[in-house]
Amino acid sequence: MAQALGQLTVIDMTQVMAGPFCCQLLGDLGARIVKVEPVGSGDHTRQSMGQLLPGGESSAFLAVNRNKEGIAIDLKQEAGRDAFYKLVREADVVVENFRPGVTSRLGVDYTTLSGLNSRLIYASISGFGQTGPYADRPGYDLIAQAMSGIMSVTGEVGGEPAKAGVPVTDMSAGLFCAVGILSAYIAREQTGRGQYIDTSLYEAGLALSVWETAELWSTGRVPQPLGSAHRMSAPYQALRTRDGHIMVGANNPRLWERLCRALGREDLVADPRFTTNADRMERREALVKELESALKNKDTEDWVTELLAAGVSCGPLRNYEQACQDPQTLARDMVITMQHPAEGEIRGLGIPVKLSDTPGSVRRPAPLLGEHTDGLLAELGYSASEISALREKGAVA
Repeated sequence: MAQALGQLTVIDMTQVMAGPFCCQLLGDLGARIVKVEPVGSGDHTRQSMGQLLPGGESSAFLAVNRNKEGIAIDLKQEAGRDAFYKLVREADVVVENFRPGVTSRLGVDYTTLSGLNSRLIYASISGFGQTGPYADRPGYDLIAQAMSGIMSVTGEVGGEPAKAGVPVTDMSAGLFCAVGILSAYIAREQTGRGQYIDTSLYEAGLALSVWETAELWSTGRVPQPLGSAHRMSAPYQALRTRDGHIMVGANNPRLWERLCRALGREDLVADPRFTTNADRMERREALVKELESALKNKDTEDWVTELLAAGVSCGPLRNYEQACQDPQTLARDMVITMQHPAEGEIRGLGIPVKLSDTPGSVRRPAPLLGEHTDGLLAELGYSASEISALREKGAVA
């Protein structure tokens, strides 16, 4: 079956998380992704992150580099750059996440590469963007979480600073970059020209802070951590049951009344402390105490069944082992298996967006370092002897 991005060729020069995740998303939807890694070490994630599996591969690397062909090139050597330039002439997109200035020193910056291919879309992901007083700073997910404000609203009330449980600025920067690439691709269909895309982890963190900035600007109060509670509604949070927690979303008057009836606490509907959502938010601590006094009498799964039957939005609090085994997860193909040349059968997350006519697919696992070097160079016109000569001088691997 045809794939939505099957006509797109992307050169992935990125490492670690944000860039590789961006390119994997494009690859899942059909784009041809050529991952360019340094000779010898490869992507930093191969050596320094995640658990090493029995075949020597990094679990972290495998998680964000499927559906890619791998080539190892030394961009500091002229022969290596020449091979890279040939790749660029045939490509639609280049994605990089070096610190600002590095690509210019290597001769692989937008100005240089767009001179080789005027239709090239060139995307840069960095810690803070290519401009501004922090542009030259190194950027990592946790630093962006801290500086964008995310860490200040994560965790329990009155607790120590806590990071979000997942690398939200890395992942969202990758998502924003993918949106930018597809937008530039649509624009190129009209203009015939590529363009430059600049996004960052820091901006991604700020862009996600919609409710928090709404609270700040509407009330003048600096948002604080609320544990599992929602910033704009109550009750909308995890509540204790007899054997664990249940997430309840009674975030409008109708659902609030249904929840009270289902818990056998109709008295709370008429309680003047909790009349409006604003009242319930202001007295959240007292509200939780009242609700949990009823919830503690039954187990989580019993309450899930009863509340759903009553029309109340809810769900059990799960760990990742439970979530990955959930029948809904499996029904939506969100856990998949792949055959890896070094690790055998491995599992990965599925594709979260389903297209009816041009669905995405998982066609290959993450590549071994330089796994497809020979084939890619041959496509560019290099002979077997020329490839051997490049390998002998360390220009490729």
